[in-house]
Amino acid sequence: MDITSVIGFLISWILVWGAMSIGGQIMAYIDFPSMLITIGGTVGAVTLSNPSDVLRTLPGAFRTAFFSSDPNLVGMVQTIVSFAEKARREGLLALENDVSDLNDEFLRKSIQLVVDGTDPELVKAILDTEIGVLETRHSSNKAVFDHVAELAPAYGMIGTLIGLIAMLGNLQDVSALGPGMAVALVTTMYGSMMANMMAIPISKKLAARSAKEIVSMELMVEGILAIQAGENPRIVEEKLKVFLPPKLRSALAAEQQRRKGGEE
Repeated sequence: MDITSVIGFLISWILVWGAMSIGGQIMAYIDFPSMLITIGGTVGAVTLSNPSDVLRTLPGAFRTAFFSSDPNLVGMVQTIVSFAEKARREGLLALENDVSDLNDEFLRKSIQLVVDGTDPELVKAILDTEIGVLETRHSSNKAVFDHVAELAPAYGMIGTLIGLIAMLGNLQDVSALGPGMAVALVTTMYGSMMANMMAIPISKKLAARSAKEIVSMELMVEGILAIQAGENPRIVEEKLKVFLPPKLRSALAAEQQRRKGGEE
């Protein structure tokens, strides 16, 4: 579980609704017709805007935003360097025994292509294509939440206009103007809350998740091609360190130092 996503979501909703309830009139912000206009209208428009295959992936997108963890880049570098050392000692075919033990499907496929003797340019083309397809799929999931962020405030405004029209049609009842205006504005509030407290944050989280996953896949491609070229494991490691932020490079160095100390 991504604890930052859960905490951020809870903080934003709890604090906003808590502030609304301080005045003791929380029911003033609850209006079911406004909910139907804003939520129902947004859901309908998003459904109309996206193909069914994209909409079916939304549960997975929610899981990615709230329950996925970042790729273990340090562990990935260590794994690939160990493969480079084994391939240098025993040859590329020796890696075939390790393929089935890998949890990462992309890395497993990459090594299998190399073990099968696939031309390096073809290996790179296949893997780059897979990365591109993944990026497109992630972009389509993100686009759904971008649509919600665009449409929810618009439907909130539509609800406000509907409420204002109903209110102006009953101007002879002056006592109803205040409550009528309040109800009219509630839909705008709902639209803003849907956009800024749900859709936009999830969209940005999905973009960040996608960027990290793509970096990890590019790291694997670089490492596998270096192994196929027969490069020195130390050179392979230096190439892969480029993909690590400074903090993770320090963590990798500390882990290596710990292992050397254990061997001694």
